Amino acid sequence: MEHVASFELSQEYLERFREAVEQRDDAFIRESLGSVRHEDVSALLEEFNAEQSKYVLELLEKEVASDVIEDLDEDTRAKFLTVFSPTEIAEYVEGMETDDAADILNDLPVKVREEVIANLENYEKASHIIELLRYDEDCAGGLMAKELIKANVNWNVVQCIEEIRRQAENVEKIYAVYVVDDNDKLLGRVSLKEIILARSSTKIADIYNSEIISVYTYQKEEEIADLMQKYDLEAAPVVNVQGKLVGRITVDDIIDVITELADQERKLMAGIAEDVEEDDTVWVLSRARLPWLVIGLLGGFVGARFIGIFEEDLLKVASLAFFIPLIMATGGNVGIQSSALVVQSLASITAFETSSWSKFLKTILVAILNGIVLAGLVYVFVFFSYDSTLAFVVSIALFSVVMLASLLGTAIPLLLDRLGFNPALASGPFITTTIDLLGLAVYFVVAHLLYNF
Repeated sequence: MEHVASFELSQEYLERFREAVEQRDDAFIRESLGSVRHEDVSALLEEFNAEQSKYVLELLEKEVASDVIEDLDEDTRAKFLTVFSPTEIAEYVEGMETDDAADILNDLPVKVREEVIANLENYEKASHIIELLRYDEDCAGGLMAKELIKANVNWNVVQCIEEIRRQAENVEKIYAVYVVDDNDKLLGRVSLKEIILARSSTKIADIYNSEIISVYTYQKEEEIADLMQKYDLEAAPVVNVQGKLVGRITVDDIIDVITELADQERKLMAGIAEDVEEDDTVWVLSRARLPWLVIGLLGGFVGARFIGIFEEDLLKVASLAFFIPLIMATGGNVGIQSSALVVQSLASITAFETSSWSKFLKTILVAILNGIVLAGLVYVFVFFSYDSTLAFVVSIALFSVVMLASLLGTAIPLLLDRLGFNPALASGPFITTTIDLLGLAVYFVVAHLLYNF
């Protein structure tokens, strides 16, 4: 067994490699990258410009170079491919699976894309790529690869094995053999173990498993990710509306989807309105962050004006001002916790197994328990530090804010989801700004009533 040594992209190696690229030291580049995995080569090339990366790729085997291009960051790859001719891109596309090839071609200008397809020598692959380009990138049709192993239900084991050998040349990983009828309609699957253990004359019809989970070409990537996570699938066959087998989605594609969705939700929860990267321009980064920051700023102005309404109360009991940050911070934290749990639940296929009433009931019980504990701790602290009336005011207000923040943190994501918006919008700036204002209102109203101002 050949072991590939672990690769560390140290500053020392990077400088030596950069020197080799500048001096066109082919021998060093080939030797140093000879035992390095293509994922690490992709990470290395992120440090170089397009012309330099092209030079390095031309020193690698075509198959390895194709894998390197696949693993490049999407934005980096788009810039990188501008220095290649359509003919050169086609040579690398020949070594890719159809789904990866379609993803890359989707990022190219239409004219270049058509020239690349025209230069493909494998006409079957070209037709498969053209078919995949018809689908949106965020649905099963856009995620699937055409490479798979299928067998006719009427074959025997010998015929099936011969077909596996023929088809396996184009399939990198074989998870199962899909069973179809004469019209290519998906019937089920048969494992390699069953094929190996069966007699040569055994019919596929006698050993295949008809219980199979498949997805339709039009299903959204979020649904597919939930499905494959829930049933722990390594691959899922894709069928069209007639039930014909048209491709498969593998777990590595779903990992990419899950990572991308998590990244999008993290940005939304942080109040970033656009899909941006760290290396984007200052203007793009600022434009993505400003909308929610402006909303937060407006919320701050409203809060300041609201405090001004109770200026006379503060003048009478100045110590009320000491606990404004505590009320606002606690409310914001409780709201974010509640909304984060709901967003996580909505992102899972099991979200539909629990009714909204059950969610609200659990939220109320948790809020009551948390509110009692926090209010009790605050009461003890304020009672011994100030007086009993202020302790009562702050603890009652805090309990009320915890209840209100929990309910809003649960209700707002559910409402946004029902209206067709991403529920992750409910977290971060939106929740904190709303609950800050409501928390102030509750605090001063309680104080006003209990102090009999």
